[in-house]
Amino acid sequence: MKPYGSQLNFKKKVSHENKKNSEKISIINIKLIHQIFDTINISLLVLILTLFFLSFDSQRKWSNTYKNLSKTRFINNNLIDYISKIEEFYISELESRNIYRKTKPEDLIYLDKLPEKKESLFKKTLSIFIEGFSDSRYQRGY
Repeated sequence: MKPYGSQLNFKKKVSHENKKNSEKISIINIKLIHQIFDTINISLLVLILTLFFLSFDSQRKWSNTYKNLSKTRFINNNLIDYISKIEEFYISELESRNIYRKTKPEDLIYLDKLPEKKESLFKKTLSIFIEGFSDSRYQRGY
């Protein structure tokens, strides 16, 4: 003990004992804090992985649903086109009923079929060639 002014100084002895106790307490506290943080980190990692796989699965389901909806929309658009063409045809048929009247046998005119005149290819080509000379299609010189 060393006197310091009017007080006695026990600082070295008390501080050495306090140091040992505080080191033991701080090491235990540090180990406890590390275990708590490790547990929190592992639980967060598990949570993140679980949510990742859940979101991945839901994204796959949504992609399949979107693909099916796109196919359905394409089929519906085609059906709408077909329906509009059919409606247009029926409307034109209904309008044409009013324009045309039913014919009777008295309205028909029968024509005799004229026999076709067969001309040989050589004669046809020769006549075209002769007409070309007469029309001056084939000219000589300048």
